[in-house]
Amino acid sequence: MKLYYSPGACSLSPHIVLREAGLAFEPVLASTKTHQLADGTDYYTINPKGYVPLLELDDGQRLSEGPAIVQYIADQVPASGLAPAAGTMARYRLMEWLNFISTELHKSFSPLFNPAMPEEGKAVYRERLAGRYKWVNEQLEGKQFLMGEQFSVADAYLFTVTSWASRVGVDLGGLAHVQAFSARIAARPAVQAAMRAEGLIK
Repeated sequence: MKLYYSPGACSLSPHIVLREAGLAFEPVLASTKTHQLADGTDYYTINPKGYVPLLELDDGQRLSEGPAIVQYIADQVPASGLAPAAGTMARYRLMEWLNFISTELHKSFSPLFNPAMPEEGKAVYRERLAGRYKWVNEQLEGKQFLMGEQFSVADAYLFTVTSWASRVGVDLGGLAHVQAFSARIAARPAVQAAMRAEGLIK
């Protein structure tokens, strides 16, 4: 398999999950600025959407969209516990989290990275994120992970988007459970390996 990624982007989530699952894959750097691969290939010829992540399977099929990719990876190694079994209520809870992170957190961060977005607009998104993270903080009380005591693909996704907060002025200072969660995830060997591979830590 090949994972097309950009360092520190949302593709860090499936990168972490691939390493947690112990699956063999080739990471392929796809610049979100130039939309070119290292060999000069136009990334749009691989993913017409132009963004990461993209997972290319051994048979040549390509899967896009992070929440779909991480569930696919988890289902390749059911014993990993990265996702509950399909059809169970727990699986729908996982999908509930993935959808929330995708639409309420991830998409609210996006305008903060846009240099064309006026500061007044960014303030609206920072306020929205503060409210959403206050709720997440409450959900994490008394839990190691979003789903309880078992690390799941949703944790990899939440960790990834939350790592952007300090870069765009989103203050998570008073959210002790969110901060403790991020520290726990950051200490996991697979997370360390993924971040090291992307040049995010030494």
